[in-house]
Amino acid sequence: MNTFKKISLIILIAFYVLAGCNHFRDPGFYLAVMPHNLLYPEAVNIVAGIVEILLGLLLVSSKTRYWAGWGIVLMLVAFLTVHVGMVFDAPFKVNGMTITPLFAWLRLAMQFVLIAWAYWHTNDKEKLV
Repeated sequence: MNTFKKISLIILIAFYVLAGCNHFRDPGFYLAVMPHNLLYPEAVNIVAGIVEILLGLLLVSSKTRYWAGWGIVLMLVAFLTVHVGMVFDAPFKVNGMTITPLFAWLRLAMQFVLIAWAYWHTNDKEKLV
C-alpha cells in the first residue's frame, strides 16, 4: 500500500471513530435529521454511533478491513434516506445552525464520495503499520 493510500486509510479510520463518538457528544443533531416516522430514534442514534466506531476500528486490521469497508458502504447506503430527507426538509434549524438546501445537497453528494472512499479500501491486504 502506497503512502497516499495509508494516509487516506488513517484519515478514514479517524473520521468514523470521531463521527461515531459525535453521536454521543451531540445526539440532538442526529435526532433532528432522522426521518420523523422512525421508531426509537434515540436507540437508533446510539446503535449508529457504536457501529461507526466499531467499523472505523475494524479498518485498522488488514484481516477485518474488507468487511469493515463493506459495512461502511452498506451503512452509508442505509443513511441515504436521512440525507434525502434533509434535502426535502431544508431549510431548517438544528442546534441554532440553519441547514440550507445547498448544505443538504452537499451532504447528500458527500455520501457518494464516502461510499467510494470506503470501497477503495476494501481490498487493502497490507498492514497499516
